Amino acid sequence: MLDKTFDPKKIDNKNYEIEEKLGIFNSDVNSTKKSFCLMMPPPNVTGVLHMGHALNFTLQDIIVRYKRLNNYNVLWQPGTDHAGIATQIVVEKQLNKNNQNRHELGKEDFIKKVWEWKNKSGNQIVSQMRQLGVSADWARERFTMDDELSDTVKKVFIELFDNKLIFKEKRLINWDVKLQTAVSDLEVENKDVNGFLYFIKYPFKKNKGSYITIATTRPETMLGDTGVAVHPKDKRFKKFHNDTVILPILEKEIPLVLDEHADPEKGSGAVKITPAHDFNDFEVGTRHKLKLINIFDNEGKLNELNPKEFQGLDRLKAREKILEVLNNKGLLEKKEQYKYTVPYGDRSGEVLEPFLTDQWFVDAKKLSKDAIKIVKENKISFLPKSWEKIYFDWLENIQPWCISRQIWWGHKIPIWYGPDKKAFAAMNKKEALIKAEKFYKKKVELIQDNDVLDTWFSSSLWPFSTLGWPNQTKEYKKYYPTNLLITGFDIIFFWVARMIMMGLFFTKKPPFKEVYIHALIRDEKGQKMSKSKGNVIDPLELTSKYGSDALRFTLSSLASPGRDIKLSTQKVESSRNFATKIWNASRYIFLNDCKINSSFDPKKINHEVNKWIIHSLVEVNANITKTIDEYKFNEASNNLYQFIWRTFCDWYLEFTKPILQSNDKKLVDETKNTIIWTLDNILIMLYPFMPFLSRELRSQIHNNELVYQWPNFKNLKKSDDAKKEIDWIVNLISQIRTVRTSVRIPAKAVLNLSFKDLKKDKQNFLIKYSSFLQRLARVEIKETKSKNILQFVCDKTNFFLDVGDIIDLKDEEKRISDQMEKIRIEINKINKMLKNSNFIKNAPIEVVKKQKESFMNYKKTLKKLEEAKKNISTN
Repeated sequence: MLDKTFDPKKIDNKNYEIEEKLGIFNSDVNSTKKSFCLMMPPPNVTGVLHMGHALNFTLQDIIVRYKRLNNYNVLWQPGTDHAGIATQIVVEKQLNKNNQNRHELGKEDFIKKVWEWKNKSGNQIVSQMRQLGVSADWARERFTMDDELSDTVKKVFIELFDNKLIFKEKRLINWDVKLQTAVSDLEVENKDVNGFLYFIKYPFKKNKGSYITIATTRPETMLGDTGVAVHPKDKRFKKFHNDTVILPILEKEIPLVLDEHADPEKGSGAVKITPAHDFNDFEVGTRHKLKLINIFDNEGKLNELNPKEFQGLDRLKAREKILEVLNNKGLLEKKEQYKYTVPYGDRSGEVLEPFLTDQWFVDAKKLSKDAIKIVKENKISFLPKSWEKIYFDWLENIQPWCISRQIWWGHKIPIWYGPDKKAFAAMNKKEALIKAEKFYKKKVELIQDNDVLDTWFSSSLWPFSTLGWPNQTKEYKKYYPTNLLITGFDIIFFWVARMIMMGLFFTKKPPFKEVYIHALIRDEKGQKMSKSKGNVIDPLELTSKYGSDALRFTLSSLASPGRDIKLSTQKVESSRNFATKIWNASRYIFLNDCKINSSFDPKKINHEVNKWIIHSLVEVNANITKTIDEYKFNEASNNLYQFIWRTFCDWYLEFTKPILQSNDKKLVDETKNTIIWTLDNILIMLYPFMPFLSRELRSQIHNNELVYQWPNFKNLKKSDDAKKEIDWIVNLISQIRTVRTSVRIPAKAVLNLSFKDLKKDKQNFLIKYSSFLQRLARVEIKETKSKNILQFVCDKTNFFLDVGDIIDLKDEEKRISDQMEKIRIEINKINKMLKNSNFIKNAPIEVVKKQKESFMNYKKTLKKLEEAKKNISTN
């Protein structure tokens, strides 16, 4: 027997362990069933489950559990990413606690320490995923630094290198001065800061006494200027087009170039061009063949190419010194307060430096052509489709992909250098020596490249490397290409696009057929969650308090394609209440001795109420099947919610209570069989969303001998007449309840109900289901005699409720009128506020939003009161 009170802590872990022991999560490479494969985006091995993970894994889990119910052989491939920079930082911090650092330890011993940490503490997020109910094939769990995957990374690098698609070049990249490594764009956190815009005068050479004023937020980079740009159509500078400019401090002549990058409306209209320290300037410099001068070292200090007085100064110290010199020379015209965007390293918290350095790059432009074509040919589909345009825009303007990192933890770049720096790509040093000897015609010493590969390089191979490629394994042949990828929009470029490029180049097939892009989770006010705002919601706290099923159901019910999710603890609590409702309804059903009957045939039932619930079940099953197939998770879960709470619990179980107490044994048996059969099918449909609750309750129904198969009612004929009759009665009872509540009629008071011009078939419904009306609406079908009458319309028919002397409708009408007047005053007050442009412009966004919501809520309340007043008829 079920406990009286629903407690998710008692059922979550227990049912997860049962399923895992039964092998339900496992794929079967020898199965004859139709296969379905979904790749888990590997979370960082350093990670802790956050709300973005919870959403992503929940949506994936719903799909794989649903596919298993539909008799698919499912492989949900799990694993974790070695997370180069993040992991190195974690281990370095541990060393620092013991007054050690990696340089003292040495590279080899440091890597051993990282592996020790990974094996001991690196799987925290995996246990947290299990807590959420993630039913991945854990027997096949992979790590991006596994030996097999590492070999694949090397083979891929070598083939790209041999095809001249990987090259080493001096280019501008994001440089982290604290970590002293290149970082990817995804590791850049752009922050708005309040600073200054400095206006500096650069003298012209030919036009003596004339200056061009440039505006910059970074005067410290001017020592690397190799030009000044103005817009070709900016008339202010037309007479200077053939002149050159003298770079202050260095007194060096640099060209004035005409380029549309200079915005006449921004700053002074003139832009200093520092190609080695600004990405836009690099492009301008390339167009005009300007020199690239790197003025910083790896630590962000001014290097030996600068005047001695500035050498060794940190960037900000150099800024102060340069401004002082300019001011003394009378070349600092002014400074203005200015808000601008600064790139920070998300791991180090340091301001990143656009830095000119030798790095390894992938020629992404060449690889992108097939990646664009495959989506345009609809061989890969994005859902929502709007993401395809963003995907195309990025790929059509793609730059070389920087794949080298100056850290110790990661896949070592499989390159060895000969005496003349010639690079040899090889699986190991032995193979590199053979290649070198063949090239040099003699034995030579080789030195391996010090860098490691960008984490995204190995991740881009995930869909096929985890299946054993380049070997033609059974797994690779059976599950590749995979069916679906579910991921966030923030890694479309860094991961999704690169997987498509790599998959097409190496396997000649798309890595997946569909890409579902889920939304971003925000707080209840619609703000992005961040530690600094203090609005981060911890999924583990929610699962601990409300249960994993409650969180899963909440996330699925809010997962509307293309719309960000506003999450609050109240919504999770509401889902827990929904689980409690199902628990209590099941307990009531079990207490009424409803037991599953294997010989029950839903096609042979007779009572209209039982026909009605089966008809409704067939309809909702078709709806939920369609919406899950279309990845409309919110529609599927909300339809399930409405059916379970409203149709099944609030109506059907209430309709059947008198039947279960009747002496008609045949009808009682039919009803009990229908109730338990319907509940069983409900719990199967609930399973992808709330697996723990579903399994716990179904184990009670089937004495732990569970068979899970998605309901298929194609051969079950629907009862249209019963559906029509009961739906009409449900609508009438609902209307009566609404009218009663609107004028505060006591719940137990029985009223007389009459009507005018009601069709004969509907009159028969009233007679046939009079007992339902008496129990659930507290009315009797009788002529109305008093003057206290409530009138309402249902199904285009006028109905009348005789209130008698229970309440004074004149007093009630006055109360409603007074309330309406107060609400109108509030509506007018808010309306004036919202029409005030100064309020809209100056008030905080949240305040404006709150006023708009209040306005809409008042309007809704007013409409309800108007309807209630209209119902009052004092004859």
